Amino acid sequence: MSELVVGVGASHSTLMNTHWAEVDDLDAAHRFRDGLGAARAALAEQRPDALIVIGSNHFRGMFLDLMPAFTIGVGEVNGAGEAQTPGGPLPVDTALARTLVDGLVGAGFDPAFSLRMTVDHGITHSLQHLVPALDIPIVPVVINMFAPPLPSLQRCRALGAAIGAATAGDGAKKRVAIIASGGLSHRLPWPKWFDALSEDDRFLVQAWLNGRTSWSEYEVRRRQIIRAAEPDINTEFDQWFLGLLESGDLDPLLAMSDEQIEKEAGNGAAELRAWVAMSAALASAGSAPRRVTGRTLAYGAVPNWLTGMGVSLLTPTDEEISA
Repeated sequence: MSELVVGVGASHSTLMNTHWAEVDDLDAAHRFRDGLGAARAALAEQRPDALIVIGSNHFRGMFLDLMPAFTIGVGEVNGAGEAQTPGGPLPVDTALARTLVDGLVGAGFDPAFSLRMTVDHGITHSLQHLVPALDIPIVPVVINMFAPPLPSLQRCRALGAAIGAATAGDGAKKRVAIIASGGLSHRLPWPKWFDALSEDDRFLVQAWLNGRTSWSEYEVRRRQIIRAAEPDINTEFDQWFLGLLESGDLDPLLAMSDEQIEKEAGNGAAELRAWVAMSAALASAGSAPRRVTGRTLAYGAVPNWLTGMGVSLLTPTDEEISA
């Protein structure tokens, strides 16, 4: 059986790549970057044979013409390359990817899969800063986090549990790490696709619908809209969530409704679905459910990036969780 050895949760922002000079004087930005460095070292120490990367889609690889809840890349995977993130072909562990698809189907899921998948910074930002050599094969798992209706937090926990069980039962002997990319609290100036009120709203929805073959044509104005947004960061929520990870108990988060989470932490907090799935995968990748604890490597609010930026290292313990 393969083993899920470690997990990393990390926020992302392409402005870290393109506008670092604007935040070079902010301790929070440096703490986040240093936290990524610590996580990168922890991953390297584990010598993983493969990486499962769970993240979001920002309407550069998937669009409103077809929006699955869960999609796994099993063949070609290409980075969109926006904002100095990795572009072009990425290494893929096709055998593990197919195992995950089969395992999810066996667990009652209906995942989409792709033999030619484009992923944006929801996947590639974490790879760029955590695995800069891009020399470890990946399995990308993209969750719909911005085009409602979204899969529930409970469903994402079940998804993670199925990923963990499939990995453990794959018959291989790989060391697998798992990364969750996104969050923490932030509010993007993005409308719900069915409630586009302003001219900017309507522009964005058109970009999300028609951008499959021409997303770059929308990029300049789209980025202007994002950069003009006012930051809405809830540090108390972020620290509360990171504390839940440290305790190994995410039930208080899962007890919240999507409406509550969006009100407290913004629509960008929907990306915490990736962290929930990651934690559940680590807990389920053994002969019995096991407790997973987290260690916060960095946290800081970075208004220039609109986001509470956090890095957490998750480690499965030998403590089994009783049913």
